[in-house]
Amino acid sequence: MTIELKPEQERIIEEEIRQGHFRDAAEVLDHALAALLEKEARTSASQKPRKSLVDVLSAGPFAGSELNLERQRDYPRPLDL
Repeated sequence: MTIELKPEQERIIEEEIRQGHFRDAAEVLDHALAALLEKEARTSASQKPRKSLVDVLSAGPFAGSELNLERQRDYPRPLDL
């Protein structure tokens, strides 16, 4: 496989190798791909559907406690002007 790099990308890779962070370009690529996969895993994990408060209170230790989870209408207080 042949990969064409932009001059800035090539400069960054060469600088990382020169500083001793990596031995060669393949190691830089391996590190970059591993970081990308880790980022994707974190992103997909954080996109799990969130439970509503009703779901949380209806499960676990509250299950079967017959909590009334209907929303109560909040009537405004009268104001004396």
